[in-house]
Amino acid sequence: MDGTINVFKPIGMSSHDVVNIIRKKFKTKKVGHAGTLDPNASGVLILCIGKATRISEYLLNLDKEYIGELTLGIETDTQDKEGKILNYSQKIVRTSDINDAFKKHTGWLEQTPPMYSALKHKGKKLYQLAREGKVVERKPRKTFIESLKVLNIENNRQILFKVKCSKGTYIRTLCDDIGKSLGTYGYMSYLIRIQVGSFHISNSYSIEYINNLKEQELNTIINPMDESLSFIDSIYINSKYYNSIINGAMVPANNILGKTHKVNTVYRIYCKNIFIGLGKIIENHGKSFIKMDKVLV
Repeated sequence: MDGTINVFKPIGMSSHDVVNIIRKKFKTKKVGHAGTLDPNASGVLILCIGKATRISEYLLNLDKEYIGELTLGIETDTQDKEGKILNYSQKIVRTSDINDAFKKHTGWLEQTPPMYSALKHKGKKLYQLAREGKVVERKPRKTFIESLKVLNIENNRQILFKVKCSKGTYIRTLCDDIGKSLGTYGYMSYLIRIQVGSFHISNSYSIEYINNLKEQELNTIINPMDESLSFIDSIYINSKYYNSIINGAMVPANNILGKTHKVNTVYRIYCKNIFIGLGKIIENHGKSFIKMDKVLV
């Protein structure tokens, strides 16, 4: 079986725990995820099975959407509720100031990755160094917040919000940054990922549901690879080049059926109405060719 599964990851389970459950259920080691979720967060986790493990890098780039909760007045070392409390503040923040702060944290932002993260420093994960009491310098990284909306404010302390953002955005750090911009502290007290690209929480499968499936029913929850990559445009090639293209050979680009396409852009490649894989149009000695990046048949 080759394709993706939209799994609902529950709170308290790591992304790798979910991968192991699916490996056992599907009786294959070729399972991976396309974007981790912290154990204390829940929601959409895209899993790739079989040949689809080779497309995870494209799924990693998809925008994410979350519903989260920011609690003001407390700072923790992990920037979430699991961490050690570092500071308290009794400052009461006005509702108007909260709304203004959220509006300012949209568009392109620079985030300093938290120490409690899976990023590596000299081959060692940052959270491992943090557990040893070490703090290392982390370079700020650009991230894009497409939308950030306050959904509810309770006691001017707990703020429920919805955010759509680019890959690599730390919602914990966003909460910490907003708290500091308000002259107080803040940590992420709740997080659920509701969407990754076109993978929505309403179409996700619970671990319990998957575990209760019979072997002959497992294929019913798998999304085909090409459908999982629907955000990538497609190219259809003349059927006479089928054997060449499935063996990774370059094919003259004048054999593309239909509209014109851009050079050095990744496309889904089809031949005989079969999804072959991912490839690009390249130029070589004044001529254009289709070169496969990943053959997936």
